[in-house]
Amino acid sequence: MNQYILDQFKMNFKPHANEASIIQGNYYRFTVMNEYVIRMEYSDKNQFEDRASQVILNCCFPKVNFEVIESDTSLEIITDVFHLYYQKGKEFNKNTLKIRLKENNQYYLYSVKDSQNLLSTSRTLDDIDGQIKLSEGLISRSGYAVVDDSKSLVFNEDSWVEPRSNDNIDLYYFGYGHHYKACIQFFHEMSGKTPMIPRYAFGNWWSRYYEYTEESLKDLIVNFERSNIPLSVCVIDMDWHLTHIPSKYGIGWTGYTWNQQLFPDPKGMLEFIHDKNLKVTLNLHPADGIRPHEACYNDVAKFMGVDVEKEEPIEFDCANPKFINAYFNLVHHPLEKMGVDFWWMDWQQGETSKMEGLDPLWILNHTHFLDLARENNRSLLFSRWAGLGSHRYPIGFSGDTHVTWDSLDFQPYFTATASNIGYSYWSHDIGGHFLGKEEAELYTRWVQFGVFSPILRLHSSKNPFTRREPWNWPNETFEIVREFMKLRHKLIPYLYTMSYRNYEENLPMIMPTYYENDEQFAYEYKNEYYFGTELLVAPITNPMNKDFRYSLQNIWLPNGKWYDFFNYKSFNGGKIYQLPYQIKNYPVFAKAGAIIPLSNDEGNTYDNPNNLEVKIFPGANNHFSMYEDDSHSNGYLKDEYTKIQFDLTQSNKLIKLSISFDEQYNKFVENRLITLHLVNINDDFNIKANTQYEYCYENHQLMITFTKETEEIVFEISHNKKIEYIQMTDIKQFIHKILFESEIEMYLKELVYRAIIQSKDQSEMISRLISIRNVENSELIDFVSAIIMNF
Repeated sequence: MNQYILDQFKMNFKPHANEASIIQGNYYRFTVMNEYVIRMEYSDKNQFEDRASQVILNCCFPKVNFEVIESDTSLEIITDVFHLYYQKGKEFNKNTLKIRLKENNQYYLYSVKDSQNLLSTSRTLDDIDGQIKLSEGLISRSGYAVVDDSKSLVFNEDSWVEPRSNDNIDLYYFGYGHHYKACIQFFHEMSGKTPMIPRYAFGNWWSRYYEYTEESLKDLIVNFERSNIPLSVCVIDMDWHLTHIPSKYGIGWTGYTWNQQLFPDPKGMLEFIHDKNLKVTLNLHPADGIRPHEACYNDVAKFMGVDVEKEEPIEFDCANPKFINAYFNLVHHPLEKMGVDFWWMDWQQGETSKMEGLDPLWILNHTHFLDLARENNRSLLFSRWAGLGSHRYPIGFSGDTHVTWDSLDFQPYFTATASNIGYSYWSHDIGGHFLGKEEAELYTRWVQFGVFSPILRLHSSKNPFTRREPWNWPNETFEIVREFMKLRHKLIPYLYTMSYRNYEENLPMIMPTYYENDEQFAYEYKNEYYFGTELLVAPITNPMNKDFRYSLQNIWLPNGKWYDFFNYKSFNGGKIYQLPYQIKNYPVFAKAGAIIPLSNDEGNTYDNPNNLEVKIFPGANNHFSMYEDDSHSNGYLKDEYTKIQFDLTQSNKLIKLSISFDEQYNKFVENRLITLHLVNINDDFNIKANTQYEYCYENHQLMITFTKETEEIVFEISHNKKIEYIQMTDIKQFIHKILFESEIEMYLKELVYRAIIQSKDQSEMISRLISIRNVENSELIDFVSAIIMNF
């Protein structure tokens, strides 16, 4: 046993497979994990690995039915899903090992690249302007994927990693076909669950690479408060510590000592931030170790046996448990005791260490996350992706991207596709980090995307002309951004519930649309994604037409009925729409029957809300389980939580909504007012409810307000006609609005509008516009025609 390995690093593994699932012979071992997954090992020394690896922690699963057919030279393993063929005793190659996926007859051949893999993610987007190449993932249109675990390190009996003792081939075949969700779910069972993150992480983050002083940082936080824009996390970049150090010690990227000139009272400043109900994270670049100018140097040097008098630097040695012990106990824990809530691991110094195969980023992510989870604290780490299995250490920092439309355009796809390895929580530099061009529209669209991302974190470089503070933009931009950032905090009850689902059901918060729809459009519309169970987002990532002041967005909606999340207009799915959006609007759609819990509390709040709003859309039956707990501990691992169950059933003339509370509800919630917003409801209704309700004729919402008085509350709403109010928009008025706001020649506006008002229906409108276009050849005519055809 290594005396320096901290207790919090000890892990529970189940690496030993069920003996009945193993087929072993000379130089080979196969383990049937389930009907879809098989482990394939080759060892020319007949020594096989039974320890947990960096990627795979659990190999112990119940035996499933499979058939083995073998001769002196061949071996076949057959499950209900796949058929494996192997030439016994031969080293794996494309001629000796193959697997047929039964449902589509697709063959896996060893070492042959799969051209249909749907990819996953990347270590970083640093200095990227647009797209990059992504790693392969577990999801493929061919129906199978293979994980090569041959080179990953393994955990020893101390829960510390070490190189493997052999050069075995160690592969895992996943043959889930197009059952994409099931594939990701089982991978989590093998590799470890995605932990829940603290509730505050789902609020708005402020971050900037900038030399703040104690006063200027306080002023910034107060300005957000005065502007009525909520925050939950304050990120302090590397200038919190000394950066201008004596040249004999090197450069100042690494540091652990507060810069007293900028922050004369660090503890008091952290208390101020906490009093504003914000959490704090500090930036780290640990590559240069602990040097003599650091306040902690003497303690660390004594522990490490370094001569203080000689001022020898203590090198960063992430492979050495003794150094890691000092790194946490003597360097980080005192800062955490002062008030630092979690750490931003900004590692950019390569992928090698003193241990062959040990990536410093991986071991830092692993140890930081486990260390902060000590004493029943729910951990959080902010760092780059370090390879398969990194979903166990949320959240991801995607790096320093350019301030361009191309950067924004890549991020929705990049975020959703990370789900293909179960990676759920990317945090991007919202607004972009550096270079490019600052534009109000680009900034607004980036914030809107951030609201419907796993994490919303504003960030930029030190350039004095970058603008991430909403009040530094024109008033129109400021007002729009403020409303969307307030919406982000309203969404926290929904986001937190999806975080629990991520942990409990092993399904990421953001998923590509092909997870639920195996049709071509789902693969083509790569930037669209599911945002939890109830919403679909189609981000706007290209500039609008400056003349018309609208973005015309091509949107594919999957089968079913959908509603605009903001204005409640309904759409039939299974179609492609071209829909116009002003800068204040954004394409977010709720599925029929969607139940979306929201917070109506004001200010820097992210706790279980005292004022809970539940938005309910018509059109389908649904069940929604809203999750709450203490927001910060690991009690959720011991079933210390409460769930509110919403059950919605509908017919043409009746809505029944049942809301039930469990016995732990009062442990986490006090004096809550609940308001149900049933949208698109006709005004001709009768309601069975012993509580207050109000009907809003302007937007056709029924609002029911109540407090919990019993374990179950049931509302019945009946109608003499159909329940749902169908929104009707006057197309002529809408086109008049577009023309009125556009900045084009007046004669052309008049020409187009005359064609519209003189037409008796939409077909005639299109015909008249085509005749005009033959003469004018105008973008405006194409724009108006597209709106009419999709109306």
